[in-house]
Amino acid sequence: MPSLFITEYAPLRPIDRITVKCLVKRALKRGGVESHYKGAHILRHSAATAMLRHGVSLTNVGTVLRHRSPEMTAHYAKVDIALLAAIAQPWPGRSPC
Repeated sequence: MPSLFITEYAPLRPIDRITVKCLVKRALKRGGVESHYKGAHILRHSAATAMLRHGVSLTNVGTVLRHRSPEMTAHYAKVDIALLAAIAQPWPGRSPC
């Protein structure tokens, strides 16, 4: 009779920021993702940008990321150029060329 055994081992030590950094770095490399950010920090940038795309205010994004200043939140929440291009209106008046 076939049997299936499933076991789960607790980590030998608590998962800390270094462990998360290494896991993210390894996943980015395996996935072939090219990014200026190589560690867990990319998760914060991605989360902030995704929240903005879904209509969350910059103030609320800052609250989630636990930022003290809106400037820091703006740094994390990069502007989506492709989205802006899709909604951009033509410049009024005559074309300069």
